[in-house]
Amino acid sequence: MKTFAGRKLGRPTGHRFALLRNMAASLLHYEKIETTRPKAKEVARFAEKLITAAKGEGMNARRKVAQDLPSRTAQAKLFDVLVPRYKERAGGYTQFILKGPRLSDGAEMGILRLIS
Repeated sequence: MKTFAGRKLGRPTGHRFALLRNMAASLLHYEKIETTRPKAKEVARFAEKLITAAKGEGMNARRKVAQDLPSRTAQAKLFDVLVPRYKERAGGYTQFILKGPRLSDGAEMGILRLIS
């Protein structure tokens, strides 16, 4: 599920993919994260693809998700809790709520959360 389109976020490719994987794992584990708007948009794209891939049945779906999701606890929650929740939903699993600018540098901050 390696995608090269999208924002570069000022990072080299390997660092960017590690960032997306770890943020997606946090999003799936805690069901919400606080981050900047550009990161949230990229993590939302990545996490939605993971959820859609996990909705497939069988071992192949688990292997696809395991490639891109480092955390075993996030994998377990994805398959045991989130996939049954979103079984009937076709997409749009995330929502970004704008909080306002960060005090230090003025970056747009917000909360990325999973729709329940």
